[in-house]
Amino acid sequence: MEREAAPLEVAVDAFLQHAAHGRGLSEQTVRAYRGDLEDLRHFAAARGVDRVDALSLEVLRDWLWEANERGMARSSIARRSSSARAFTRWASESGHVATDPGVRLRAPKGAAHLPRVVTEDQVRVLLDGLAARASTDDPGALRDLALVELLYAAAIRVSELVGIDVGDLDRGRLTVRVLGKGGKERIVPFGVPARDAVEAWLDRGRPSMLVRGGEPSTALFLGDRGARLGVRSAYRIVARLLGDLPGAGPSGPHTFRHTAATHLLDGGADLRAVQELLGHASLGTTQIYTHVSSARLREVYRTAHPRA
Repeated sequence: MEREAAPLEVAVDAFLQHAAHGRGLSEQTVRAYRGDLEDLRHFAAARGVDRVDALSLEVLRDWLWEANERGMARSSIARRSSSARAFTRWASESGHVATDPGVRLRAPKGAAHLPRVVTEDQVRVLLDGLAARASTDDPGALRDLALVELLYAAAIRVSELVGIDVGDLDRGRLTVRVLGKGGKERIVPFGVPARDAVEAWLDRGRPSMLVRGGEPSTALFLGDRGARLGVRSAYRIVARLLGDLPGAGPSGPHTFRHTAATHLLDGGADLRAVQELLGHASLGTTQIYTHVSSARLREVYRTAHPRA
């Protein structure tokens, strides 16, 4: 049912509230929506459009075209287009506008960048180095080893990793409960090396780090001050470790997720099983790892086959 048109600023705020609380989207996604839609609102206001019912397909297209003329990356323009379509779809479904002006909005497809993947030998060298440091019972080294082992073993997102509580672990069944995108819970398996590293952290590292905070915490991974480890801190830990490995590309925690998925497929895992492990809603999202495996196969062929 259509209602009286609201100011664009009010409608954007209402949509962001809906995205954060009604749909349970992550803070990162809501933050991206906010940045894109605030830019759209200012762009529209400069053209005399200040109410949601005056937002037309032409204004939306001009907004994307202007970003393209400024040299904005295609991936960023594609994200803007997605933000605008999500907003106008919500405005239509909630009765703020009679028809959805963004339904025919299109943006250039982002360039296909394959994710960074480190080799099995590189993972082994990195983990062996961490294990040597952890053998001194240094709390930070014990935590870092457990953190990387679990990231790689379970192929989880860094936001899922830092959200794990001690009670989410089932060390007998070698599984951990994580909360993924959209608040979706799933149970993920991990291996014996990850279990051993986590147990060493729980027994010999976490207690001494916990007292630094002065308050009890249910978090599995703690920062240096005894509170739950944050996403940024986990990112810095992993980036520092991956920075020592050869190879170009991103060096954040997602690299271990990409790497684990690719190694699973290289080892013969079924694509749908990998999709379930990663918590992907769409099989198409998981299929990028088949391209990574194919790229690795071509490189091996090129360097090893005498007639390549």
